[in-house]
Amino acid sequence: MARSALTGTRIRERRLALKLRQAELARAVGISAAYLNLIEHNRRRVSDTLLEAFASALGVASVALSEGAESALFEALREAAAGSAMPVAGASSDPLDPGELERIEEFVGRFPAWARVLAARQERVAALERVVETYSERMAQDPFLLDGLHEVLSAVTSLRSSAAILVETPDIEPEWHARFLETIAQESLRLSGAAEGLVEYLDEMEAEETGPASPQEQLEAWLTTRNWHIAEFERPDPPDPEEIIAATPELAASAAKELARAHLVQALADTRALPLKPFLAALGETGPAPGQLAARFGAPMARVFRRLATLPEGVPGVPPIGLVVCDGSGALTLRRPLPGFTLPRATAACALWPLYEALSRPMQPLRMPVDMAGRLPQRFMTYAFAAPRVTGTAESQGFDGAAFDGAGFEGPVLMEAMMLILPAPLGATETARPVGTSCRVCPRAACPGRREPSLVALR
Repeated sequence: MARSALTGTRIRERRLALKLRQAELARAVGISAAYLNLIEHNRRRVSDTLLEAFASALGVASVALSEGAESALFEALREAAAGSAMPVAGASSDPLDPGELERIEEFVGRFPAWARVLAARQERVAALERVVETYSERMAQDPFLLDGLHEVLSAVTSLRSSAAILVETPDIEPEWHARFLETIAQESLRLSGAAEGLVEYLDEMEAEETGPASPQEQLEAWLTTRNWHIAEFERPDPPDPEEIIAATPELAASAAKELARAHLVQALADTRALPLKPFLAALGETGPAPGQLAARFGAPMARVFRRLATLPEGVPGVPPIGLVVCDGSGALTLRRPLPGFTLPRATAACALWPLYEALSRPMQPLRMPVDMAGRLPQRFMTYAFAAPRVTGTAESQGFDGAAFDGAGFEGPVLMEAMMLILPAPLGATETARPVGTSCRVCPRAACPGRREPSLVALR
């Protein structure tokens, strides 16, 4: 794994934050204090084994020492460069010189505050773009919005017609006069109800803008604050999911609450099927091997995937684990990121991810090491699995263990795939598949799965 020139500096900063002396840290990792001094001044390269030892002694993930917090900053700046290359109506902009992209690290090093400002602005622009896209899609396709507008126009047309008849026909019979007045009263109530419904719906859309742009992002942001673990469900008397949702103001939109409700119901079922203590005991014997754990507990693969990705933080011997879920269209429906393995938000992901290969090979588990492209390519081990999910009350026997019933046979069969992401084992020699985040910022120029030109290219 490649190392940043600042790895030693990060080790020193972490040691000082923990108030450790060089001799204490050197003794913990099995090297001399003099050699540690050279490392901290970036005069010696840190091997994979030694980096893991430093990470364990300092209580951080190894990627935090090798890549640091700048990794996300570099990706944000690349996104900003990508946005500047896109044509904007009424504005003239020259494409960014590819050579300038090679100086991102220099820019961050010399002007860290300006780099963070630019990255924050890019994040805000991206969020606003997602809001505009959401509004545009709803205005064009949302059936509720279209039906609401049609209801308003229909009521207004009926009111105008009835009022016009009363005004233009002064000698109308009393019986018909009363009927038209009754129609006007009824249509007025209908117009008022339709208008109130539209206002409430638009207010809900505006509320979504104040937080994450989409219900899925609201759910993921809330789960991130909990480290993706619902500790209440580990108790002998777990609360009802509705109690947790009611006490969660972060879930502003009703759609976000629906997603959270489905997630919590599934998480509660996973916790009951795979209790924490027995699962951790088995994990200590097998390691994070989903196939072995599924066989040991007789549990569906998807359930084991979810349980591994939502364990409590700091379980000894268990590395941080990421999880990505997609439906049959390839859209990412759940994203738990892992440091170094960047997940796209508003764009399509890399077509070479094992996640998508699993869709074409249902019920067949895939284990594949991958090299994530970037300024510092990093290696990960991925496990992918896909199976049909059936509409109605039944789910796929192979995916979640529920048997088919009549509704399952009658409904359409939909595919769903999952991919676990773990740091690659130390000393792994398997050939890894080169992958990226998305074509837009992937530096692999000769990638066979490329959909659009890359902004950067590996030299």
